[in-house]
Amino acid sequence: MKNTEAEASPPATSPEPTGSPMSIETMTHRQRIEALVGLLLGMFVAFLSSTIVSNALPVIIPALHGTQDQYTWVVVATLLASTATTPIWGKFSDLVSKKLLVQLALAVFTLGSVLAGFSHTVPMLIGARVIQGLGLGGLQALVLIVIAAMFSPRERGRYQGPIAAVMAVATIAGPLIGGVIVDTSWLGWRWTFFACVPLAVVAMLVIQRTLNLPIVRRKVQIDYLGATLIAAGVSVLLIWVTLAGKSFEWTSALSFALVIGSILVLALAVFVESKAAEPIIPLHLFRDRTTTLATIASISVGVALFGSAVFLGQYFQISRGYSPTIAGLLSLPMILGSMISSGVSGALITKFGRWKGFLVGGAVFMSIGFFLLATIDHTTSIVLIGAYLLVLGLGMGCVMQNLVLAVQNTVAAKDLGSATSTVSFFRSLGGAAGVSVLGAVLSNHVASLIAKGLAALGIDTGGMGAAGLNNLNELPGPIQEIVRASYGDATARIFLVSAVISVLAFVAIIFIREVKLRDESGLEQLASTAAEESGVAEAIAGQVLTSEALNADTLEADAPESAGGLSDPLAPQRA
Repeated sequence: MKNTEAEASPPATSPEPTGSPMSIETMTHRQRIEALVGLLLGMFVAFLSSTIVSNALPVIIPALHGTQDQYTWVVVATLLASTATTPIWGKFSDLVSKKLLVQLALAVFTLGSVLAGFSHTVPMLIGARVIQGLGLGGLQALVLIVIAAMFSPRERGRYQGPIAAVMAVATIAGPLIGGVIVDTSWLGWRWTFFACVPLAVVAMLVIQRTLNLPIVRRKVQIDYLGATLIAAGVSVLLIWVTLAGKSFEWTSALSFALVIGSILVLALAVFVESKAAEPIIPLHLFRDRTTTLATIASISVGVALFGSAVFLGQYFQISRGYSPTIAGLLSLPMILGSMISSGVSGALITKFGRWKGFLVGGAVFMSIGFFLLATIDHTTSIVLIGAYLLVLGLGMGCVMQNLVLAVQNTVAAKDLGSATSTVSFFRSLGGAAGVSVLGAVLSNHVASLIAKGLAALGIDTGGMGAAGLNNLNELPGPIQEIVRASYGDATARIFLVSAVISVLAFVAIIFIREVKLRDESGLEQLASTAAEESGVAEAIAGQVLTSEALNADTLEADAPESAGGLSDPLAPQRA
């Protein structure tokens, strides 16, 4: 990593077709490490907020006199807002100050958290969760983008360990802190939202003091129409995949209307993006094989990981009877595996400069982990399940971070934000689809198993197929055991589906072409590009001046002959 300063200012005589960077400077190593601390704090806040509320929602909804449908919307609201706006935040980071955007995302998130904490009705809470999601969408994309701007692709692997550690600690601590807050009478559920506010404020102050990225001055042309269409199309699509099978049937008229509507809006968005001067998702990114295949792999990873992770906690609570806090702790092997493999693979990538082998190996471990989990039932040893989760986690750590690294290493520096957020966007989109699709698979299989179990006891199955966590403890003992066993046995099927999907990710990763990791950070790449553009502009200007001078001499030499055929006696001397 170079610590020298580089300036790239176009000469006064050269044109500025898009607005060249003006004074791009690199940061010292100490400055970058200090800024990384602030960014990781912001990332910790984002992940903590996503997990701390999970144990509180069963308490919040009854306290606000909400319904089961409203319970779903409290979860969906944040997912919609964060996923739909991720590519927009990423594009803005290519156009304006990254530091300002990170602080803005934290401020929006803080505002949403405060409003959520003061909510007195479920609709108000849902609105506050939308605001929270807007901030979270920015944090999820911008932290990775800023890190890419400060550190070269090869150097970046060294810091995958701390990033994975922050994600792991937030994931573990969230349910634990949330459980303690809910169980503490003098705090109450509102503090599950307030608890993140001080951390967000501290993160903003640290970033203000330490993050000193130069502003790349460009002529900003924001594609507002494209941004609106992308957000609208994705939101409609997410509403469909999240609520279909729950609030309405998959084959209902409303379901078909949402699908057709989302396809039409997204098709229009693609058309608008193809014509925009500064598209939110530059379509030319997908001409690169690495970006396209990494996007396909990210969708598959999102479906498999996010979808199955949601129902893992349900397995521990419903089938095995553990509390939400203990259920969170039982997923610790997966988180630790992810943290270890992410840190080790990152260090080795930095040392050797090779990354594809870790991606392939991670995809293999993921597939094996899911296939192993597809063998569990309601009696499987918890120790054995922990071993399976460890294998899955080892695969996760190698795949998730390195897919982003592969794309960042391939794209031009000016597209770094858009490319990073695009991969994150499709992973989140896959996760949302995974939750819905795998949820439908689980629900149908559970209903079938419960019906068979009750029929074997000679009990009428009317309405019993819907038995679950909300009314489980109210059921008679024998029926309760059937429900628990049905959930435990049915969970294996969603892991089997996840295993098949993870194989698709493996196939996509196999065909990704390995490109040598760059030794320049995003800022240094911009500086180099600006210097090259400046040099080209100077050369063009020089050629123009030389051409004009030659033309002037030629005209001057030819003028006497055209005037009357008289020669200039001094012409030989001038020549």
